[in-house]
Parts: sequence; C-alpha cells; structure tokens
Amino acid sequence: MKSTVSEKGQVTIPKQLRDRLGIAPGQELDFTDEGGALVARKVRGRGAVDAIYGILSLPGGTDAVMDELRGSAELP
Repeated sequence: MKSTVSEKGQVTIPKQLRDRLGIAPGQELDFTDEGGALVARKVRGRGAVDAIYGILSLPGGTDAVMDELRGSAELP
C-alpha cells in the first residue's frame, strides 16, 4: 500500500491498515526511525486517573479545600 506525503508533511494511512490495526480518529502515534525505516506505533491510552486529572476547578484552590476538610485549626 502506498501513500503520498503532502506539502505539510502529512500522510494518509490506508483504510485497510487503520481497520486492521485499530487506528481510530484521534489515535496518537509515536514515530521512530529504525534502520532507515519509518515506524509508527500506537501510543497506549491514558489511565482513568490521567484522563480526568486537572479537570476540576476548585474555588480558592487546593489550600482552601484542605482547610475546609480539616476544619478550623483554632483550639477551643
């Protein structure tokens, strides 16, 4: 199977290969040079925690949330 490199350096992966290898839109690929051959490997998906890391916006930031969870630091 052949594909032509565009002026922007883009290449279309033939549909048969995408289907066979499970490469879907948005799939990240890692490119390396192995003995003069261009090799592309699928990047492993992120874990569940990595996928949601940083999506929450906390009013007052982390310190305010921790102070609220710990309660007042003042002794009676």
